[in-house]
Amino acid sequence: MQGNDTERDDPGTLTRRLGLVSTTAIIVAEVIGAGIFLTPAGMARSLGSPFWLLAVWLAMAMITMSGAVCYGGLAARFPEAGGGYVYLREAFGPRVGFLYGWMSALITDPGLTALFAVGMAGSLKDVAGLSSISVRAIAVVAIAGLAVVNIAGVRSGATLLRGLTALKLLLLALIVVRGLGFGRGDWCNLLPLVARRPGSEPLPQALESGLVAAFFSFGGWWDAGKLAGETKDPRRTIPRSLALGVVIVTAVYVLISLAFLYLVPTEKIGSDQAFASLAGAALFGSAGGQVFAVVVAAVILGSLAAMIMAAPRVYFAMARDGLFPNALAAIHPRFETPARAIVLQAALASLLVVAGTFEQILAYFFFVTIAFLALTVAGVFVLDCRREGERLGPLIPGYPLTPLVFLLPIAMLLVTLALRSPMQSSLGLLVVLLGLPAYQVALRSGALKIAGRPGSIAEPSVDLGT
Repeated sequence: MQGNDTERDDPGTLTRRLGLVSTTAIIVAEVIGAGIFLTPAGMARSLGSPFWLLAVWLAMAMITMSGAVCYGGLAARFPEAGGGYVYLREAFGPRVGFLYGWMSALITDPGLTALFAVGMAGSLKDVAGLSSISVRAIAVVAIAGLAVVNIAGVRSGATLLRGLTALKLLLLALIVVRGLGFGRGDWCNLLPLVARRPGSEPLPQALESGLVAAFFSFGGWWDAGKLAGETKDPRRTIPRSLALGVVIVTAVYVLISLAFLYLVPTEKIGSDQAFASLAGAALFGSAGGQVFAVVVAAVILGSLAAMIMAAPRVYFAMARDGLFPNALAAIHPRFETPARAIVLQAALASLLVVAGTFEQILAYFFFVTIAFLALTVAGVFVLDCRREGERLGPLIPGYPLTPLVFLLPIAMLLVTLALRSPMQSSLGLLVVLLGLPAYQVALRSGALKIAGRPGSIAEPSVDLGT
């Protein structure tokens, strides 16, 4: 468990208080969301076989672990706040890092925060008889409350997050034990184990859609690196937490899928919501819907807490580099947290909750988000070839195969998304590129502080005129 000792590199920096349990909890809490109750249904319906469902989960776990190992090596090389922003900055220069942070700060992070908050409150809508206005109000209150906890100290935020993660895993374990251990289903539902049921999608198409669904179910593991500046011994802790987090998430997904298939025959799977209702009824009888709603709310609340804890560290890192307003780089004198960066995320997310347009907005940025993820892992090769400072290769087990195991399927996923939604992918990319003028403004202001920092590269010199 996390100790009481702290580490501080120098005055004016964040204090290192997080241990292995806390950083692992960030991954588990953020990754495992409401999709765990919905995604297995669609995958089982299209794949038509328990064997192929397991194969897809394990294949995506291997791909995710490869990416996590690469991020662990990057965190060990650059153990500071900011995660993907820092890695992109070091590999490709501050312009690329800025575009990632521009997208994260203004769109994807507030959008996902709003999505989690509304999803948490909305899951209780029928149980508590909430109106749409009440759902939004509860969502805003949840965002504000979690922001206050995180402003009050990284330790208080981590304590709450560990508690929510433990609750999440306990509730999911209850579902697995109650589902598999009390004879509420039928093991014959898993047969035939390998042969695909009539009416299943063609296998290549089913595998493609299954892997896409599994990828998004694993999404969010990369956020642990954003808190490297507040992690004790980050060169060891972050890589270990990434690996451990992926293992825990994989085990949960496989066991929950097994329990659901045991409870509900594949031929009865209709919509994802109907499947969840059938599983809830099999587990808890007539009260299954209400019980499941409370479980879903608790699960999503953990994801919301992890998002609010990790995301502001990107804005803090960018402000520290002179790429965002300097006020966001301020550390609270009493609580030693990036309080203003946390307030920014909470404020933007709350505005999106009130506006109610975050789901439509996020749809435009799936492609770009994954592209930045791939670019970050590809940066491993760039940094290792540059041979500046410590080599990255020895920090990444299985290098150079490991990043390739991640990059090849992600490249295929990008092609799939571009072909499925060319308009959304193009518009998302365009919005990100609109950050270039803002980056030029940062350069002209003379506030850029990256050049000359140990281990950092600066943008090539450009004559900007007077």
